[in-house]
Amino acid sequence: MPTFRVSGADIDVELSDEGGHPVVQLHGLTSSRHRDRLMDLDLGRGLSGTRLLRYDARGHGQSTGRAVPEDYRWPVLADDLLNLLDHWFPGEQVHGVGPSMGTGTLLHAAVRDPGRFAGLTLLVPATAWRTRAAKADVYRKNAHLIEEQGLAAFLGADLTAPRPPATVGTPDTVPDVAEHLLPALFRGAAMSDLPAPEAIAAIEVPTTVLAWIDDPAHPVSTAEELVDLLPTATLEVAHTPADLARWPSILCEDVARHG
Repeated sequence: MPTFRVSGADIDVELSDEGGHPVVQLHGLTSSRHRDRLMDLDLGRGLSGTRLLRYDARGHGQSTGRAVPEDYRWPVLADDLLNLLDHWFPGEQVHGVGPSMGTGTLLHAAVRDPGRFAGLTLLVPATAWRTRAAKADVYRKNAHLIEEQGLAAFLGADLTAPRPPATVGTPDTVPDVAEHLLPALFRGAAMSDLPAPEAIAAIEVPTTVLAWIDDPAHPVSTAEELVDLLPTATLEVAHTPADLARWPSILCEDVARHG
């Protein structure tokens, strides 16, 4: 796979070029293209006739990174995204899709350059604004636990946590991140939040928000607030694996409509 150099990292990139509308697909914190596939969050697998750019964020998957927490703040990841789009899709409007950290990255990029996006499909947005401080504290504790007791101690707690009903049947997965980078990733996430509500309210890009129930890290309340703020947005909430299985077709519809 080709790599793309950004400040402090080499980004591993994959382009599926079938002509047609450009689409960029992101992933969540500690995940990767490969891990999202296992978790049924690889919505781009349902696309055809597009130019689909997938990449592993800095420090994740096959991309490199530094043990510098500031490198993993969402505005920095948005810089990476916009640089990638300038290289692969110069001057074109792109459809963006991604879960959690990917949603945060896309929204920061859209605030900075709204004309870059034809549409957005935002998956399971992470807890934000008023509820973000408590999650940031969890991230900092995760970083400390890994440094003090190692990855196994973190996984012992993480893999026993309740899972959203929509994800029942997907395999257990572990972070697709080198252990020595994980504390920096978590601290970078603790420094991050969605853009200010007034900035999001100015994003006049057609958007679909996809959420699922019973996930405190990705509450439906954040998704509902986003839909209330965004001028052109709709919400779909998954309760079951069958609902989750519909998400690739929703992305296909979004790309066809917004392309």
